[in-house]
Formats: sequence, structure tokens, C-alpha cells
Amino acid sequence: MSRGRPDAAHPQVPFREAVSVWLRVAAQSFGGPAGQIAVMHRILVEEKKWISEERFLHALNYCMLLPGPEAQQLATYIGWLLHGTRGGLVAGSLFVLPGFLAILLLSVIYVLYSDTTIIGAIFFGLKAAVLIIVLEALSRISRRALKNNVMYGIAAAAFVLIFFFQVPFPYIILLAGALGYSGSQTRPDLFKGGGGHGSAKTDDDESQYVITRETAPAVQPSAGRALRVTTLGLLIWFIPLLVVGLTLSWQSVFVDQMVFFSKMAVVTFGGAYAVLSYVAQQAVEVYGWLAPGEMLTGLGFAETTPGPLIQVVQFVGFLGAYREAAPLSPMGAAVLSSVLVTWVTYVPCFLWIFLGAPYIEKLRGNQRLSGALTAITAAVVGVILNLSVWFALHTLFGKVVERHMGLLRLEIPVWGTLSLPTLALSLVAWVLLFRLKKSTFFTLGMTCGLGILFTIVLGLKP
Repeated sequence: MSRGRPDAAHPQVPFREAVSVWLRVAAQSFGGPAGQIAVMHRILVEEKKWISEERFLHALNYCMLLPGPEAQQLATYIGWLLHGTRGGLVAGSLFVLPGFLAILLLSVIYVLYSDTTIIGAIFFGLKAAVLIIVLEALSRISRRALKNNVMYGIAAAAFVLIFFFQVPFPYIILLAGALGYSGSQTRPDLFKGGGGHGSAKTDDDESQYVITRETAPAVQPSAGRALRVTTLGLLIWFIPLLVVGLTLSWQSVFVDQMVFFSKMAVVTFGGAYAVLSYVAQQAVEVYGWLAPGEMLTGLGFAETTPGPLIQVVQFVGFLGAYREAAPLSPMGAAVLSSVLVTWVTYVPCFLWIFLGAPYIEKLRGNQRLSGALTAITAAVVGVILNLSVWFALHTLFGKVVERHMGLLRLEIPVWGTLSLPTLALSLVAWVLLFRLKKSTFFTLGMTCGLGILFTIVLGLKP
């Protein structure tokens, strides 16, 4: 039934079969959004023939307009096409589950054993590689996003605003979106999208696929339906916050984390790297949930486990709650925080899909929305550059001094605290990724192995 068009008038993939396929997709969802989308395309379009190329890219373009991890939302959307709401819930949830369990296990190992020599050596190599991985992401995204001088200007302005003036990431996204929305009307040639994931092909003959014009959900958009979906989604999103506030404390770390990551869930345009600089700076400098180097460790965990890269927020929540556990035990608080942070990060993703899917045809080809997304993507390049510089300062140097001149903020490294072993490992990672074109997983494995060699065999310290 999964290959070709079934004989039934309204063909459907058996729900049990869909669950097994979504588990398979989730287990292979390494390599960030590009790799995850490629896995889904291979399995769902080419192998199973559940959805046509045109429909797949159409759905992807819609998900690219939304805040949140587009690969997870794409899985949710296709699950919704197959089996309605329960299909979307299962597909989107299973996409996250393997990464959640893996990062939970790694977080437990980190807090219990990071002081041991072998684990510390592994994390030493991990952080050095992640710095270069972020630079590689910056290079990849900038090639796609910066098509003209206006886009370069938006990227540069975004970097200056966030790095030197500490303008919050959400405001930068709103400013860029507004500029692109208005600019697309006066100079549409400058705000035309770069195509990101490729151009959709016309595929009028869907007869060989399971999802067709006749079998796709025929849900008519309406104000009444939108109100019902929005109300239910908001209740599911925020009831856990109410329960935690009433049963524990409104001043607890859990409430702070749920509110903070709820805000992040609505501004994560452009992928996880775009928002991670803001998350890192707030988590380290404002809330004190973790140290600068620990953010790199969490990012390394997310890079080497299946699922969306934004799952790194689970590690941030875990450490913050472990260190501010009252009135719970440290491990109990950390596990609870992992669940709550993951909840508020992904519930909005389901809301965006279930609310917006019926409007997808209206959004398709909208010039102003396309212009807004193009400008936001350019701003994301500047934000990721900020992330790269911030990580580099706090990874390569043992001490960074902050200076203020009015609204201007400067972070100045103390050159005498430069870690030569860390610099050496970062250079190895650069050669592997940029020159030899090795995979992220291979690069992380090599630098972790060298971290063990440097620390245990040679006696070097980061």
C-alpha cells in the first residue's frame, strides 16, 4: 500500500505503518535540517511515494516561513496530510523523541562524570570542534542568503546591533522582517528569495503518490476553526506553566525557563544557529544557568544526536535546574526541566502547522511574505556571525573582559589566557570540515579522540 496508489477511492497508509516509518525517519535525522530534509525526501518521496516532489517542496516552503525547526514541522505537516491531527502529532513527536532521550542521557553523564579525566578530555575536543561547525554553518547560510549588497548590509547591521549594542534577537528579526516586507514592494528584485532548498517542480500527475488533490485533507480555513485551534493550542502550551507556578513557585527556575523558551519558540526564524547566540548570552550572562564553554558542549551533544539542533535548549534547562533545584532533588529538577523546556519549545510548532496548514495555498507565492523571509534570512547571517565570535572568545581564551562606552559594549580577550591546545584542535576541525569536506560526525569524533590524546597522553590542559 505504501508504493503507488492504492485501489481504495480514498487511499490511506495504515497508521501502524506510518508510525514505523516516522520512527525510521527519526532514527536517521542527523546532520541538521539539510540532512534531515534529505532523509525525509528519500524515504517519503522516492521510496514510499507518499507525497510528490512538488507537494513536498510546497510544504517545505511553508515551514520555512515559520519560527521553529523546519524539518520537524515538515514531518508534522506530512503526518497531518496522511492521518490528520493524530498523524501530525505522532510524526512531529517521534521526530523529537530520539534526540530528547539521547541528550537527556548525555546530560546526566555530564553532571555526574564531567570532572573525571576521560570525560573532561572528550568534552575538551567537543567544544573545539563545535566552534568550527558554527563557522561552517555561517559559510553555508551566507552563500545562500547574501545575494546582493542590500542583504550584506542587513547582515552587517544585525551583527553590529546584537554584538556591540546587545539589541535582543527578537527585535532584530522584527526589524528585518518589516524591512523585507516593505522593501519587496518598492524593490522586489532586491528582496527576491534565493530558493534555499531548491525550486519546486511542477508535478500535475500525482496518481503514483498516496497524497493527491483528492486524498489530501479538505479542511476549509475559517475564523471559527482558527479560534478553536489557537485556544486549544495555547491551553496545551501554558497549562504546564500554570501547574508548575502553583505547585512549586512562581519564582522557581522552572517558571523562568518555561517563559524564556516560550519566547524563543516564536522567534526562531532561520534555524537554531540564529537564536542560539541569544540563548547562550541570556542563559550565561543573565540567568547564570551555565558557563560559556558549557553551551558549546550542549551544542556538540545536539550535533551528534538525531533530531533538531534546537534540542540544545534541553541541555541548558537541565543544567540550570540541576544547579537551582530547590525544592526538588538536583537530578529530579533537571529531568523535570528537560521535559518542560522541550514541551514549550515544540508545542508552538504543532500549533503553527495545525493552524496554518489550511491557509497554505494563500501563503504560497506571496511576494511580501517572501521578501520578509529573505530579509530575515540575511539578518540571521549577522546573528550567527555574532554567535561565532562569542563562542570563539569564550572557547579560545580563559578570560574575556567586558567594557562599556555608553550604549556600546566591547568584549576584549586577555591574550595571555589563549589556550593553544584548544586553538590546535580548532584548526584540525577547520581542516577536516573546510578543506577535506569531512562530515560533522567524523570531525567531532576526531577532535574528541585528539582531546583524549592531548589531555591524558600528552598532559596538556585546555
